[in-house]
Amino acid sequence: MAKIKSAFFCQECGYETPKWLGKCPSCNNWNTFVEELVEKNLPGNVVAFSKSGRTSKPTAINEIQSVEQPRFKLADNELNRVLGGGVVLGSLVLFGGEPGIGKSTLMLQVAIAMNQLKVLYVSGEESEQQIKMRAERIGVQNPNCYILSETNIQNIFTQVEGIQPELLVIDSIQTLYSSDIESSPGSISQVRECTAQLLRYAKTSNVPVFLIGHITKEGSLAGPKVLEHMVDTVLQFEGDRNHVYRLLRGIKNRFGSTNELGIYEMVGSGLKQVENPSDILITNSDNTLSGIAIGATMEGMRPMLIEVQALVSTAAYGTPQRSSTGFDAKRLNMRLAVMEKRCGFKLGAKDVFLNIAGGIKVDDPALDLAVVAAVLSSNADLPIHNKTCLAAEVGLSGEVRPVNRVDQRIYEAEKIGFERIIVSKYSKGIDQKNFKIQILFCGKMEEVVRALFA
Repeated sequence: MAKIKSAFFCQECGYETPKWLGKCPSCNNWNTFVEELVEKNLPGNVVAFSKSGRTSKPTAINEIQSVEQPRFKLADNELNRVLGGGVVLGSLVLFGGEPGIGKSTLMLQVAIAMNQLKVLYVSGEESEQQIKMRAERIGVQNPNCYILSETNIQNIFTQVEGIQPELLVIDSIQTLYSSDIESSPGSISQVRECTAQLLRYAKTSNVPVFLIGHITKEGSLAGPKVLEHMVDTVLQFEGDRNHVYRLLRGIKNRFGSTNELGIYEMVGSGLKQVENPSDILITNSDNTLSGIAIGATMEGMRPMLIEVQALVSTAAYGTPQRSSTGFDAKRLNMRLAVMEKRCGFKLGAKDVFLNIAGGIKVDDPALDLAVVAAVLSSNADLPIHNKTCLAAEVGLSGEVRPVNRVDQRIYEAEKIGFERIIVSKYSKGIDQKNFKIQILFCGKMEEVVRALFA
């Protein structure tokens, strides 16, 4: 019979040790070890989808043939964009997000919409009847989509061998367990072992596998950190459950860029793709209010116009407050110091609140000028013209610095209907003749202030 022993695993990196340690010697984190029962299989036990017996040999790098990874398009353009142009055959994709954000709905939409492929959707959280009700609400029918309610990984592989799917969806990885390990589902050893078996299956059968994973209160994926290292792609589904818009970000992608962004709208029939995000991120109002500026940003290869909202008021409690939502607070403090030192605006005794409309988070330096303009507008209570857009970085000496791909940002502002855009005069390759929108070139903050409020 199998020999059962107890071992300690690090929750962050998966390091195994026979005794408890206060500090992990692998990742140097404190108090991360938990005890689990581990069952060691006797030699001769066969594990499903084990590695082949051939021995790998080293090959000179100039003798290796460069082959492009084969992909196929999913029926979701936003998901294809985030994945880098489609899903790669044999890839393992981890899909994480908060409870109720729409992970299962999005994966079921993708599974049902793939009419030309045989898809197996495995759920360990819902019954087949519950999934059927959700599919009827989505309103798409697919006779090639199979539903399986199972949590045992061995039983799942038995059904996989019979159906031979071309796409496999697991909902969720924390509910699966292997009978080879004596621990509860969701534990570190179970999650790691089940993921390893699914990884071997994906690589040997060339079938892409989507894993749905839960996240912790801190916003990181639940389970050991080694789970993110094992998979090929990690996608994060973000958004406030009180808002209708959802953001899909690529945190890790071995086959594409991690800067791409997908935007969805939650409707009664599921998740609707948002093709033009600038329309939803800008308030469509004719009333010009102070403290609002429009900035042109880039998410991957996609230009977007984002509304920056600022509120400056006199500090009522002695110590001025600095609050930022969706924008780096330290970067905001640096820009406030630039306005105080280089431009002469006295903001040291005032509260400054900053918000990026739409509930998204941005870290593009091109929003610096929009942030500064919104703060100055609120401070002076002077509105910025609602057809004016800004795209430039602000240096610590008060200069207006150029940003990358400024021509794409100008085209996006022109397409939306803006009349003028303010960029750095040091931007190269920008000719007014190529654009219908008016382009204002500024080199210092004083020129920007005159252009906005003169």
